[in-house]
Amino acid sequence: MAALFVSDLHLCPGRPRTCRLFLEFLSGPARQAESLYILGDLFEYWAGDDDLDDPFNAAICAALRALSDTGVPLFFMAGNRDFLIGETFARAAGLTLLPDPALIETAGAAILLTHGDTLCTDDDAYQTFRAEVRAPAWRQAFLSLPLAERKARIEALRLQSETEKRGKPMAIMDANPAAAAEMLAAYGCKRLIHGHTHRPAWHDIKVDGQPRERWVLPDWHESGGYLACDAAGCRLLNWPTAASVQQKKKSGKN
Repeated sequence: MAALFVSDLHLCPGRPRTCRLFLEFLSGPARQAESLYILGDLFEYWAGDDDLDDPFNAAICAALRALSDTGVPLFFMAGNRDFLIGETFARAAGLTLLPDPALIETAGAAILLTHGDTLCTDDDAYQTFRAEVRAPAWRQAFLSLPLAERKARIEALRLQSETEKRGKPMAIMDANPAAAAEMLAAYGCKRLIHGHTHRPAWHDIKVDGQPRERWVLPDWHESGGYLACDAAGCRLLNWPTAASVQQKKKSGKN
């Protein structure tokens, strides 16, 4: 049994194929998992837990709950699109909320988890925006607005973000290798897993002269994908073919 990691599904009614793939994943490979970790951007956006009555949101929540009820532990870390997910959603879906970053242990190995947006340190404008909207005062003020107004503001922010991204060099929207190395050093860990950049890969890096590894999760815009980690190491897999995208056999004991 392996711990499974996914991120950047960006689920919404406008992506029915992605939603179908994820529901099949929850009733397929995830049922055999030791645990499932969702590292952010499960939804295209989340306006607040009071939106759980929406039929689409309720269906995704029910599917997660069905997996949890089989005994598979579920964990969720907020992304930049769904950081307003709270305890009400967590209880309904049967999952545990994780801080960002979070240090876990599975198959005898310590693993550091993060959504990945904090590693994009070259994008100063985004980091400023992130700090603003993650502040408790901003969150409280925003959630006090009517749900319809929150959704309208989120849509406007998404359009603004897409416009701004077209004017940014691709390099500054990727994870900064030095930032990743610093995070690994700070936690004394050998393996880092994150999403956000939509650039699935395995990176062999050095921290204080010692080998470390950074795994980047795929998005689900075109097809599904997940990382499986067990005592033999980690494997990036396509879903639903389960073909290996990139594989490194290494115990990663720490």
